[in-house]
Amino acid sequence: MIRSALRCAIGAGFLMTAMASASAQVLEIGTDLSPTGLDPHLITAFPSFMIVNGNIYEGLTAIDKDLKVTPGLAESWTVSPDGKTYTFKLRPNVKFHDGSAMEAEDVVSSIKRVQSKEIASPLASRLASIEGAKAVDPQTVELALKEPSAPLLASLATIAIVPSSVETDKDVLQKQPIGTGPFKFTEWQPNGFVLLSRNDAYWEKGLPKLTGLKFNIVPESATRQVGLINGQYAMLPNIDAATALQLKGKPGVKLAETLELAYALIGMNVSKPPFDNPKVREAFNYALNRKEIVDAALFGAGVPGGPLSPALKSWALDVKEYPCYTTDPAKAQALLKEAGVTLPVTVTMNVLPRQDIKDVAQVVQEQLNKAGFKVELKNQEQGQFIQDWRNSNFDLFASTNAGSPDPDEYFFRTFRTGGSTNVYKYSDSEIDGLLDSARSMQDQAARKAAYDKVQKKLACSGPVAHLTYSTLFSAMRDKMQGFDIMANRSLVNLKNASY
Repeated sequence: MIRSALRCAIGAGFLMTAMASASAQVLEIGTDLSPTGLDPHLITAFPSFMIVNGNIYEGLTAIDKDLKVTPGLAESWTVSPDGKTYTFKLRPNVKFHDGSAMEAEDVVSSIKRVQSKEIASPLASRLASIEGAKAVDPQTVELALKEPSAPLLASLATIAIVPSSVETDKDVLQKQPIGTGPFKFTEWQPNGFVLLSRNDAYWEKGLPKLTGLKFNIVPESATRQVGLINGQYAMLPNIDAATALQLKGKPGVKLAETLELAYALIGMNVSKPPFDNPKVREAFNYALNRKEIVDAALFGAGVPGGPLSPALKSWALDVKEYPCYTTDPAKAQALLKEAGVTLPVTVTMNVLPRQDIKDVAQVVQEQLNKAGFKVELKNQEQGQFIQDWRNSNFDLFASTNAGSPDPDEYFFRTFRTGGSTNVYKYSDSEIDGLLDSARSMQDQAARKAAYDKVQKKLACSGPVAHLTYSTLFSAMRDKMQGFDIMANRSLVNLKNASY
């Protein structure tokens, strides 16, 4: 009887171990592009963002699946009555992946690093309101603001905390990231894979459930699809509608979807002809048929959209508010003649090397060429595209861009004169005034009124033709559990996933 019970107990132990081993493993992920770097203060491209954001690195605050601000590395905070001093209490016993303690000095150093002109972080505008940061004690950080900043807490979710030792180093984190997140960097084989392993010292007990994440770089969509269907990959994150349609109903595969914050856009260089003329930019918008772009390039899985995603229900205006969203090629040509430009308006469009953006660019090219423009498409590899984008070396570019839960995060850095991602060289005193005032307002209704004016002006004469907001899909093997898709494309919820 005793031996029988012992055998049962041992058998049960082996079964439990086997079950644990089966559920805790490296998750094989198939993705199309290799990251351009892994420094969270320098990268902007999605292939880098989805690896580092929330997996390797974390901020003082976090954004949940409902796009609300929640505690991150700061477990709590207080705000002074005048809105100009924020005091953050850090979580105890948080460690970086190298084993060192994450303390207030690291937070202060991270903020200084993003603000540094030498580092030249594209995130710098998000911290423009901060004039000082100090460590009160190892677990307390105080931020002094020039003026109240309504979007600050949302912005801090995007500012990764890194060790103070790398404050002035522009190179080390690009290939050897060190964060506090649930997974730590193990290996990067360029154009092969990026491997992350479980952070066993992670501050959130019981997480992550997986032993690691392996981002396999597989450029061919068909190859990724076959890999998911046959079980080689457990997940294809953030896929487009065409891929989702191919996978829908396949045995062992499930889809998660949401309307995303990211958008397809055409960017215009307003520092030189012809797009230095607002009438040309307005004509450009009248030439577009956004519904046709959704149907032809996104297989109907999306919506036409303006400067803010319809997913931001508290902020976004309906596109009916924008006269130039009514397709009118004749009106476009009339505006071009008013602008005094020679027809056809001959321009080159740099195209991000993603299939959905290539499809969008081809539809846009056809529409523009019927309305007084002559557009040449320039397909580039990702590194060259990003370099030309950063250096404002373009007439037009077709791309996709991440949206944000708070309008300021996108508008201020993109359209404010001198903004850190204002590659368009756009400058408008009215827009500057609205953006400056809106970010310091504490009243939600007043901020909404200011951003309504910003949207209306940017929609038709701004440097960006906002096109569409896609339905975002992630495809998974049906035994994968615990992952929630997020509208901002973050894969932070992989820490809750099991397989």
